Amino acid sequence: MAERIRSETGAPESSPSACRTGQRILNIAGYRFVALGELVVLRDRLLETCRSQSLRGTILLAPEGINLFLAGDDESIETFLDALDADPRLSGIDLKKSRSREIPFQRLKVRIRREIITLGRDGIDPARDPAPSLDPETLKSWLDDGREVLLLDTRNAVEVEDGTFIGAVHLGNGSFRSFAGAAARLRPPAPGVPIVTFCTGGIRCEKAAPLLRQLGHRNVFQLSGGILRYFERVGRAHYTGACFVFDERGTLDPDLREPGEREAQKTLQL
Repeated sequence: MAERIRSETGAPESSPSACRTGQRILNIAGYRFVALGELVVLRDRLLETCRSQSLRGTILLAPEGINLFLAGDDESIETFLDALDADPRLSGIDLKKSRSREIPFQRLKVRIRREIITLGRDGIDPARDPAPSLDPETLKSWLDDGREVLLLDTRNAVEVEDGTFIGAVHLGNGSFRSFAGAAARLRPPAPGVPIVTFCTGGIRCEKAAPLLRQLGHRNVFQLSGGILRYFERVGRAHYTGACFVFDERGTLDPDLREPGEREAQKTLQL
């Protein structure tokens, strides 16, 4: 089995540990900001591939790029990734991966949107002008050392209820579309104190961090890969609770496993 479909916990589907836990479904999430044209043709091609492999989840396409959340068995995911790699614009997308016992999506959706993550603010182009990234290990090191950092949670208010970094700031936005207005009211930290933006998988910070720079903040970073990549690389250090995810699992713990059945699922609009 190809290395790229190994789970972030290190075990492929066929491994004894995966079989014992019954977590035979591979969940992938990824995005890329890249100029895309012929979106209808691309949509139809990806839709056909997903249908042929019985994959479920969501793919969003826009002139600015692709955003995807899919689940299925390892072989089907591998076939889908082969189809992505056949397009140079989409080859080698960085993926966050986890396991589940069942597919946590009811259906398959492949849609064309104006934005793959809706900020509604002109002049933000992550492909051409990204903010600097900060890897999870460096952030942990800063926090271990007690360095003063403004940790800015760019997610929606309801997501923060499930967990966030200790001491993180949230601006009260109920959706990412409203983040821009809230960010305009953010007071700059003391000189020399960096702002580190974070979200679930990194995509919102690809726009949030450049927006902050556009608003005049200078020392701004985005957490590379978001909370899920942080969990994968360094675990629960300096984080409290779980991470809300946009599928039927509800949340993932720092070991990238669902903590149990949820009585109700939150409905959010990005």
